[in-house]
Amino acid sequence: MILTALAAGTTTAVGAAEGGEGFETPTPDIFWLPLIGEGDWAITEQMVWGGVSVLLLSVVMVALSKKAAIVPSKGQFYMEGFYNVARNGIARDMIGTKHFLKFVPLLFSLFSLILLNNWFGILPPVMNPTFGRIGFPIALTLVVYVVYHWIGIKKMGLGGYFKHLVPPGLPGWIKPAIFVLEFITYFITRPLTLALRLFGNMFAGHMLIVLFVSAGAFFLTQGIAFKLLSLPTFVMAAAMFVFEALVQFLQAYVFTLLAASYIAGALADDH
Repeated sequence: MILTALAAGTTTAVGAAEGGEGFETPTPDIFWLPLIGEGDWAITEQMVWGGVSVLLLSVVMVALSKKAAIVPSKGQFYMEGFYNVARNGIARDMIGTKHFLKFVPLLFSLFSLILLNNWFGILPPVMNPTFGRIGFPIALTLVVYVVYHWIGIKKMGLGGYFKHLVPPGLPGWIKPAIFVLEFITYFITRPLTLALRLFGNMFAGHMLIVLFVSAGAFFLTQGIAFKLLSLPTFVMAAAMFVFEALVQFLQAYVFTLLAASYIAGALADDH
């Protein structure tokens, strides 16, 4: 059976109690779950579940699209509603009706992939968000980064794209400073914050869940007073599961929304 970070955190807490060492708080090591190999080139549990998510989404979407009908089945109805979140609620609203359709496949793929992998953090048997490892958010951010710069350069040309960074009508003496600030924003700040926002929320949320679950397990091994304290600790862990499900959805939505806004900015005629 694949070791999950949640089980690992609980086992560590209980083992520490039995060994008389006291409670051990979870560390970032709970996200390092190698299955094959060691070091930087190890195949990790997150890699496997990331591949499973792609396969699962592909099978479900192909199966439902093949059976698409004018009168939709229940599965088609729910899938169309889910699709419209990315199509109408993100792509059309952010990019505009003129250009949005060509970017819907990318944005829908980002939204569905991030959401499923985020929800892996609360769904058994995974119980570990894929994007709690920084490499996965960086990979998706690089896709968005290349796309919106490529769109802008294709539309305006390389020189025009860099000229586009500075709003028209500014005094000449301030333009160099604005160019530097906008260059940093477009080429450094945007991708950095896009990746770190997703990673930070998935990392912190899972750490809190593991903390409450392992603390509750630890309290059960102690005296009667601590055993009583374990109940509200497990209740708090359950509340965190619900809250984390909402955060995981919001982070998938926000990532896709920002990706659409960057694409819209690259397509805009003015700064």
